Amino acid sequence: MTRRASSKLGSYAALSGVGLIGALVLGRPELVALTAPFLLALGVGLALATAPGLQADVEIDGRAVEGDEVTARIRLSAGSAIDRLDVFLRLPDGVSVVEGERATAVRLARGETRELELVLRADRWGAHLLGPLHLRARDALGLLVAEGVAARTPELRVYPQADTLRRMLKPRDTQLFSGSEVARRKGEGIEFADMRPWAPGDALKRVNWRASARRDELWVNESHPERNTDVILFVDAFAEARNAGAGTLDLTVRATAALAAAYISRRDRVGLISFGGILRWLERGMGTVQLYRIVDALLDTQVILSYYWRNVDVIPPRTLPPNALVVALSPLLDARSVDALLDLRARGYDLSVLDVSPVPFTERPAGGTDEVAYDIWLLRRDALRHRLQRAGVAVAEWDGEGPLQAVLEEVTAFRRHARLARA
Repeated sequence: MTRRASSKLGSYAALSGVGLIGALVLGRPELVALTAPFLLALGVGLALATAPGLQADVEIDGRAVEGDEVTARIRLSAGSAIDRLDVFLRLPDGVSVVEGERATAVRLARGETRELELVLRADRWGAHLLGPLHLRARDALGLLVAEGVAARTPELRVYPQADTLRRMLKPRDTQLFSGSEVARRKGEGIEFADMRPWAPGDALKRVNWRASARRDELWVNESHPERNTDVILFVDAFAEARNAGAGTLDLTVRATAALAAAYISRRDRVGLISFGGILRWLERGMGTVQLYRIVDALLDTQVILSYYWRNVDVIPPRTLPPNALVVALSPLLDARSVDALLDLRARGYDLSVLDVSPVPFTERPAGGTDEVAYDIWLLRRDALRHRLQRAGVAVAEWDGEGPLQAVLEEVTAFRRHARLARA
């Protein structure tokens, strides 16, 4: 901690100096007597002044979900007596105080350790740094002030509040590993597919005895195997619409977390691509560990202004396997992201787009040319979605008001219709 003189010390020194100079100039020794108490207080205060030997630390449970309350503990330990210690904990946007005071003053005896508790509420997802913790210690006479900040700033990682999804988008192709998705091809499984005459090598358990009795020959059941899916969650981080502390990026992160949790619970392999000013990716994986990796990567997602023109060629090929289901979440505000989605579809990827609508975060102008421009912007958004649909991409608009499951059902209906049309 840095030490400096307080205003009281300066006042005492100024009064003493004025008294001594006045006594010398005017030849009035009684002026020295008037300033003697100030000189005495100044000398005693400087003689008794010692370094506070203060140690401070902030501790908190590092993980929470939006809306949760967590307890932060400020631990203070003094090597010498501190008559007054001012404590102030700086909190980031997205974290608020429920109980306690983040700005307070305490008195510490020599060797005393005290713990202050604050109950905080996690209002918004993200990786929030608590601090710095500002400290200001004063001696008993208030002559010296020591100031400093705590060395450690703990991180509070707030996970988004995700919806629970019951039915997911079905992929065009499945993989070879066991999962919850019924494959189109026939093989060992429990889902009935068809019947055929018995052939050498067929297992006895597959014989359909009722059909065999009617046909006077052995018939066996065929089934569909249960396989897993490769799912790539494509997050558009080029631009966002924001108003009153909320925006399209918040909806995107919550929807992505919900999709990741639902697919991983089905034993699918899930990967993540954050396509924006800074390119981030996470290779496919399974299990709870992969879910935490995806959510932790989402917490670091932010919109960074960039004029660099990007295309899908900058994405590592191994993060986009050819038979993967790509689910893109985008507000469709930047031409680079739209071109990248069309490029993915042109390369044959199984692509679906959730249009995280920026319309709720905008205000319609009262009239004039601004209102006309606003209507034209809405029409251009409709034309953009129609352009994606003509390319065979299932697109559904989500404004955050309705459930995410309803939007997925809309995408599923389009994909079913598109497959029938190709057939």
